[in-house]
Amino acid sequence: MAKTKTTFFCQQCGYESAKWLGKCPSCNEWNTFVEELVEPKLAKIPDWRSESTQKKRKSSAAIIHEIVYAEEPRVHTPDQELNRVLGGGIVAGALMLIGGEPGIGKSTLMLQLALNLPDLKTLYVSGEESEQQIKMRAERLLQSSKANCYILTETAMQNVFRQIEEVSPDLVIIDSIQTLYSEKVESTPGSVSQVRECTAALLRFAKETSTPVFIVGHITKDGAIAGPKVLEHMVDTVMQFEGDRHHVYRILRAVKNRFGSSSELGIYEMHTSGLREVSNPSEILLSQRDITLGGIAIAAMLEGVRPMLIEVQALVSNSAYGTPQRSSTGFDTRRMNMLLAVLEKRFGFRLSVQDVFLNIAGGLRVEDPAIDLAVIMAIISSQQDMPIPARIAFAGEVGLSGEIRAINRIEQRIAEAEKLGFEQIYIPKYNQKGLDTAKYRIQIIWVSKVEEVFNVIFG
Repeated sequence: MAKTKTTFFCQQCGYESAKWLGKCPSCNEWNTFVEELVEPKLAKIPDWRSESTQKKRKSSAAIIHEIVYAEEPRVHTPDQELNRVLGGGIVAGALMLIGGEPGIGKSTLMLQLALNLPDLKTLYVSGEESEQQIKMRAERLLQSSKANCYILTETAMQNVFRQIEEVSPDLVIIDSIQTLYSEKVESTPGSVSQVRECTAALLRFAKETSTPVFIVGHITKDGAIAGPKVLEHMVDTVMQFEGDRHHVYRILRAVKNRFGSSSELGIYEMHTSGLREVSNPSEILLSQRDITLGGIAIAAMLEGVRPMLIEVQALVSNSAYGTPQRSSTGFDTRRMNMLLAVLEKRFGFRLSVQDVFLNIAGGLRVEDPAIDLAVIMAIISSQQDMPIPARIAFAGEVGLSGEIRAINRIEQRIAEAEKLGFEQIYIPKYNQKGLDTAKYRIQIIWVSKVEEVFNVIFG
């Protein structure tokens, strides 16, 4: 009998070591090594095919200009938000990973997808819930009558592939990868070795059969997907399902996508009957105010290729504790501090002795620099206690000297503001070149410096 040995794996990056190390030499993280049993190499166990069909293909090099490129065939789902995040639909043979907080709605989103594809045979594999629990949720979603969906509650990888051979599904959903285990590896489910082995087996299945596979993954307390970092490298698409369990809105964000843009997002609204798509997020991100209040400015931003109008809220008050507080929700605090320094140095606003709080309404996290102008206007509006008219939008990046720099895709931002009934939009004058302003009914005001906006808005 072969001797069983143990190996230490880094839980962050999957680095393998013969002994325990305090600091991982690969990712430089501390106290991430765990000990796992390693089984001696045995005869290969077929993963999903019978041995008679396992024939190795011979590969040969090809000159790049002789390679024939064909557009990837996609399956368009009824969920338009998911289609947008995936880059236009599900690509055949793609391995897609979705992660998120516990209870955020990952399983609901995947089950809703399986039930909404009656023309495709779907296999939903769950290692966390029983068949009765899944059936109860499907009844709550009111979509189980016409669905061609098979439910399998299993954690053994070999049994999963055995059922795949019997059912021959067009789409496979694994919920979740941390619950599966392979008999090839002698370690507990969810360990680095098990996650890596099971994902590699699913990857081979997806690529060789052109069957798309969705994988649900757990996340750590830091928000990263649990397991080795190699998991995110292996898959074709990585999506994060974000949101607050105490609010109804959820955001599906593409972090990596080999078949589309990695900066797309989809917005959902959670109801008792499941997730509902939000086709016009600008309407929910702008509060319906009966009175005009100070400290609020509307920014025209882009997330991927989707234009949105968001509400920037600022509160400036005298510091009661000596040291001024700086806090932002949904916006980079370091960039906010930079904009505060510009206001103090270039325009003489005494903000160094005041508390500044910034919030992006709707729970969004924004990285578009084009909202700088709206952030500055909201801060000044709050400090001077002078409200900004409700039908004015802003779009512009602010430099360190107070200049307003040009931004990209200006036509989409203007069109979105016009569609929502805004009367004026302030944009950089350096975007004038090549822009046909005659086709817009909204008044476009060109500005090059922040003080020009001050003079028009606040006199």
